[in-house]
Amino acid sequence: MSFESILFLDASHRPDERSVSEPDCFHDLHLDQVVSAVVAGRDEYSLKSLFYVPVTEVAEVEYRQGVIRDLEDEAQFRAIKEFSHQMQRMRQHLVATEKLHPHEKERWQLEAALIYGGALEALRQSLEDRAPQSRGLVAFRDWVNSYVSSSRFVAFIGEARKVAADLAAIRYSLIIKSGSVTVKHYNAEIDYAAAVEKTFAKFRQGAVKDYRVKLSITTGLNHVEGMILNRVARLNPAAFGALDAFRAAYADFADPVVVRFDREIQFYLAFLEYVAPLKSAGLKFCYPIVSKTDKPVLSRDGFDLSLATKLVRERQPVVCNDFELKGDERMFVVTGPNQGGKTTFSRTFGQLHYLASLGYPVPGAEARLFLFDRIFTHFEREEEMASLHGKLESDVVRIHRILEEATPRSIVIMNELFSSTTLEDAVALSRKVMARISELDLLCVWVTFLDELSTFDRKTVSLVAAVVPDNPTLRTFRIERRPADGLSHAVAIAKKYRLTYDQLKERLTA
Repeated sequence: MSFESILFLDASHRPDERSVSEPDCFHDLHLDQVVSAVVAGRDEYSLKSLFYVPVTEVAEVEYRQGVIRDLEDEAQFRAIKEFSHQMQRMRQHLVATEKLHPHEKERWQLEAALIYGGALEALRQSLEDRAPQSRGLVAFRDWVNSYVSSSRFVAFIGEARKVAADLAAIRYSLIIKSGSVTVKHYNAEIDYAAAVEKTFAKFRQGAVKDYRVKLSITTGLNHVEGMILNRVARLNPAAFGALDAFRAAYADFADPVVVRFDREIQFYLAFLEYVAPLKSAGLKFCYPIVSKTDKPVLSRDGFDLSLATKLVRERQPVVCNDFELKGDERMFVVTGPNQGGKTTFSRTFGQLHYLASLGYPVPGAEARLFLFDRIFTHFEREEEMASLHGKLESDVVRIHRILEEATPRSIVIMNELFSSTTLEDAVALSRKVMARISELDLLCVWVTFLDELSTFDRKTVSLVAAVVPDNPTLRTFRIERRPADGLSHAVAIAKKYRLTYDQLKERLTA
């Protein structure tokens, strides 16, 4: 039975993780914060590189969506989580240092083998009981059935259990006298430990604190214990010979497919654990419909995942927004007051598309998204004193690079472009950039203070960051589809503070 990956439907699509790095858009979209939070506590799996290569085929996205749907079954999630826990235990037993006694190392390896075999048998049963529906987990279930039933695995786990049972059956006696220790076969001597416990049992009053210390795997035996173990091995050559033979025969017992599955499944488990508090807070997640040909996109009740995580932790409300591009529409031009949620909206647009390309459910009640080849971002940055370029020149250089590298399947997200120059020059430069974006037929979000850009062409849609009608100084953080009204917004604020021409004239003549 063949199985390659729980992440990739086509194994040839698996990237060389050694050559990938964090995409340039991650910082601007706060995806670096999201990924760091998702993988927290899973350092041993080195998961970050899996987030750096979005899939580019619809079938690959749907493959991952199917797996994560199966894992939303609580019993299935718990079973695979327990399997991962046992695999962690197995690895802990295998990392014993070279300082350990040889027989001790062999016994830890045997214990690791028992854990591995038991974990697979339990996982096999769980996958049978829960009957997964996704192509990924169904294929893995069939592979596990075949693997656990194979003659090699049956011989492996049978031999491991026999060796462990033979070792557990060993009994020996110690004679400690005048600084010497004698090890000999057990000959029905009195068990003084049991006699002492029986004598003092009458003094026990309820539960007492256990002062025994549990030694870690890497603590190891001291030299006296090591010498005792050597002599026990001499007295029981058959059992310890079998232990040595098992180590030699099964030095690398963990199958690469199992090891790869254990790592890759963390990609799903980690995300489900990350969004669980957000779901508990009432926020919605959905499985988006994705397309690499249809550019009309839609989101209902979408939100910025990184911001929502912070707000839920602080028990503050999360504002959700809708967006939709229909027909030939391609570009959102977002205007409105500062601190009104414009930049957050642009991040939301980018985050939703990127998360969808990873095969994850995305924030919102409903989504239809485009499967891009690259996301380019241009967010306002502080001028670098060490640079020989001014801020305007840096903006021009950066946007020129983006437009040179972008294809019709790219997404461009820009925030306050050309804010360092005059209004007239900003409008002129922006129109040239918009013309090129329109020519490439790119999906784009453009956050700007230039209302003039909101009616550039038929592909352009105007969005406005809304304020409370009766109090325009208060932001609602809702992004509304309507004509830009920066001037009317300024007038509204002026009216609130009685600073319009007529109000000032009335006050000055009073």
